[in-house]
Amino acid sequence: MPLIPDQPPQFELVPTSRSRNRVRVVCLGGGTGLSMILRGVKRISNVTAVVTTTDDGGSSGRLRRDFGMPAPGDVRHCLSALAEDESLVNQLFEHRFTDGELAGHSFGNLFLAGLTDLLGSFDQAVSESARVLAVVGRVVPSTTDMVELVAEMEDGRTVRGETAIAADGSSIRTVRLDPPDPAAHPRALQAIERADLVVMGPGSLFTSTLPPLLVPGIREAVRAAKVPRIYVCNLLQQPGETEGYRASDHIARIYEHVGDDLVDAVLVSRNRAEHGVPVPVDRGGLRRQGVRVFGARLAGEWQHDADKLGRTLVRLSRWNRDELQ
Repeated sequence: MPLIPDQPPQFELVPTSRSRNRVRVVCLGGGTGLSMILRGVKRISNVTAVVTTTDDGGSSGRLRRDFGMPAPGDVRHCLSALAEDESLVNQLFEHRFTDGELAGHSFGNLFLAGLTDLLGSFDQAVSESARVLAVVGRVVPSTTDMVELVAEMEDGRTVRGETAIAADGSSIRTVRLDPPDPAAHPRALQAIERADLVVMGPGSLFTSTLPPLLVPGIREAVRAAKVPRIYVCNLLQQPGETEGYRASDHIARIYEHVGDDLVDAVLVSRNRAEHGVPVPVDRGGLRRQGVRVFGARLAGEWQHDADKLGRTLVRLSRWNRDELQ
């Protein structure tokens, strides 16, 4: 599958010494976008998922309120995505109850809550769950502090909570964490420091991609990284969140929140998903923002093809960071 810079290359694609070994990829985000990308890279890289814990809806929200623990839902999705195989245990982890007092809860969320209660640590609960599922790679919360996502809307209102923000339907001006300075997970910082590639997106821009970067330690670790930092542009506009957004608008919002030196290149799809409203790729606008643009045929029916995206990202790790600028 060709990997094509969307402007005439001024340098050659030369493998670095890193590319002869198993590439170390760090993926930041949450939701279905992150779990999808993990399925694509787990077989061909040493992957670490740095996951947001701001979900406050459904089963995750109930357990968060009842047990005072970080939201387990996005972590659960990532553990399942990185499981060694689609075993019965993995299927059980994703099973959601439909009746009785447990209705709406997934078994995996309850398992994480039970381990957190038993061990006294959400961090240890995640590690033990990874061992039970024979996870390929690592899943690390961006922070284990209790944080809430808060949005300032374009109409001036303040909306608190990830679920309320996603359901509001109004345009979002900014998002922030409350409290604003949670401690970054040490293993997340270590993974970023040792990475060969840092990946942001795809996923909901304001409620999945940005929250890990709003953790000060995570943001500064990404800023200090000496390896390519890639933003995977969403295929589709998200109703109520990024309607009317071009690819450059995504980068502009990231810059507004965390600074203009966290993205080296944007990966876009050269074909469209079969359903939904596509995100227009304004290559000129992206280049004016100082980022390289790479394109490949990555779209599936309505989301990225996980295997194609994974292979493309591993190839992108071969670009030397200094040459991307």
